Amino acid sequence: MNDPRFRRRRLWAGSILVVLVAGLVAVISGPGDGSRNARSSAGARRPGGVGSMGATQTGTGDGRAAAQTGAAEAVLAYTGYLTTGSPARREIALTFDDGPGPSTLAILAILHRARAPATFFEIGRATREYPEIERRILAAGLPIGDHTETHALLSRLDRSGQEAEISRAALDIERQGAPYPHLMRPPYGAFDADTLAVTRSLGMLMVLWTVDTKDFSRPGVKRIIYTAVSGARPGATILFHDGGGDRSQTAAALPRIITLLRRRHYHLVTVPRLLSDDPPPRGQPAPHSLVGG
Repeated sequence: MNDPRFRRRRLWAGSILVVLVAGLVAVISGPGDGSRNARSSAGARRPGGVGSMGATQTGTGDGRAAAQTGAAEAVLAYTGYLTTGSPARREIALTFDDGPGPSTLAILAILHRARAPATFFEIGRATREYPEIERRILAAGLPIGDHTETHALLSRLDRSGQEAEISRAALDIERQGAPYPHLMRPPYGAFDADTLAVTRSLGMLMVLWTVDTKDFSRPGVKRIIYTAVSGARPGATILFHDGGGDRSQTAAALPRIITLLRRRHYHLVTVPRLLSDDPPPRGQPAPHSLVGG
């Protein structure tokens, strides 16, 4: 038993046994564990917060673009605009205009923490001024709509002028990596028959709003909260701003608004999701210009 040659042979045999057992375990469990690990790794790479939440609303990458396109096209088949969806479900769309801007990041962070989706209507020149912020919205998986190139009052422009404002903004949005915007919101809610004709020709749905928080006038955090929540109803589209000035009041009001809407059993969705779930009713009255920002 104390023969060194015997001890070496015993160690050698033990090592071979360990290798054989390890190999057998790998053969038996390797493929299954490997698949589970791969799925776990893929899941870990999914963006969290707004990103994953936005993905559940509209898909990811090409899926988001297809969802927005399909939702807009389905509604464009019978109307050129959205003011409010149907009351079939307790869904509400939060929307933000005039960005991207310095306040956009704070608003994105709030949406991320609350896992709340939103839709952003962007000014073309602002996307050039804040390209990194624009890409943060895209990374979050949230849809982006057209809000003209310069925040122009469209009703004061002829048809060619309106088309230039809208199409240039669409081009700037696409240059930042976003899908072609099939949603357009007229600045100030100002539009005319030419606007509807232009947006239809460009494959865009004009998106108005149901509730104007008037946060652009900085009326105070409590007033913004009250206006948003008191005006809420199934199918509503609520207007906020993330650009065009100091939007700290909007950012301060947003967490409370999200909490109160959810307590009232509203489900927050993107505009494309609202169009899919609760499209505007057929035969809705003709739209009229709105006062807002």
